[in-house]
Amino acid sequence: MTAAPGSAFMDHAELPLRGIKVLELSHMIMGPATGLSLADLGAEVIKVEPIDGDRTRRLKGSGIGYFPVFNRNKKSLSIDLKHPEGQAVVRQLALQTDMLVENFRDGSLAQYGLDYESLSAENPGLIYVSLKGFLSGPYKHRTALDEVVQMMGGLAYINGSTDSPQRVAPSANDILGGTFGVVGALAALHDRHRTGRGRHVRSGLFENNLLLVAQFIAQYQLTGQAPKPFGSERKPPWGVYDIFDTADGRVFVAVVSDAQWRSFSQNFLPPEWAADPRLATAVDREAARSWLVPGVAEVLKKWKTDELCEALEAAHLSYGPIRQPHDLLDDAHLKAGGALLKTQLPNGAEVSTAALPIEFDGLKVGKRSDPPAQGGDTQSILQGLGLDATRIEALRAEGVIT
Repeated sequence: MTAAPGSAFMDHAELPLRGIKVLELSHMIMGPATGLSLADLGAEVIKVEPIDGDRTRRLKGSGIGYFPVFNRNKKSLSIDLKHPEGQAVVRQLALQTDMLVENFRDGSLAQYGLDYESLSAENPGLIYVSLKGFLSGPYKHRTALDEVVQMMGGLAYINGSTDSPQRVAPSANDILGGTFGVVGALAALHDRHRTGRGRHVRSGLFENNLLLVAQFIAQYQLTGQAPKPFGSERKPPWGVYDIFDTADGRVFVAVVSDAQWRSFSQNFLPPEWAADPRLATAVDREAARSWLVPGVAEVLKKWKTDELCEALEAAHLSYGPIRQPHDLLDDAHLKAGGALLKTQLPNGAEVSTAALPIEFDGLKVGKRSDPPAQGGDTQSILQGLGLDATRIEALRAEGVIT
């Protein structure tokens, strides 16, 4: 297990999902993100890949990070699901597993006998996790992508400007939707302890997006006014809740309570500001933003970033220096806590990926194995099913496995 100096990871024997077997038939992000969480938590996850491999292995540009981030701690079985013998092998695995994770088009796995109804008839304890674009309703059979539901679900609008909707850059719906798939799977696993039966769990991108924008829907219902897109006219509900220039960078500063205002004004602002009746309450400060924020900006721009951050921390205020994602590679907190996992790819390249943001009794779950080579575990998986060397070689010669 890879640990950063001073960090602490759980032993495999301590991981909460040890002994649970998962079959992952998925691609892109939502399905692999679900499998990643289950694998990190200790489950044995077999990733079923097509003969030419998961296509995210070959993505470039902004997609080049998908495979290394979402596929550690898994085994790879590369097999042709269109071949009857390939279907038989995967079905045999599914009948011996606790969970199956899939994000194929609705109904497409039925042609292989790998749908929930067919499998649960022989494996009643199976927990079948389907990651979809939409849950029940008229859109149920549509295909979707993260960006599609961001556009139709209002997230891109509220994140951009009135004339230019802008997607949230990370695959927020894919990752959070996968997380809800895990939540459903673990709830079903808990229920199985009582009933002995599994469940068909579905998680939807569109419904996940609804949760992300729900606060803005409620804001509209309670005020009668549509919220302004953040990219065009951001109007924070607090007097000081902004990005401020410093002498050598930028820092976001949040002052959201009366106690924080007293600390902020006493430590950073001219003495008369603390006693100004126009700034007495949070409501007053929000109403005074037109002159308060420029005034604060004049004061803070004289500070150097590091010195300002140290002073804000000493004053127990919320702040965050503006950084790029790759700057986190040098973040002292993440490095010391073991949140960055050194990961080697099958081609020998190395990257740092993110550990699950969870601790159990102060211990993180870490990396037991790097992302697998395509089909790297095919031989051992088939041997585990009882196939002998002659049969495995025959499947390879027929092009059923790689």
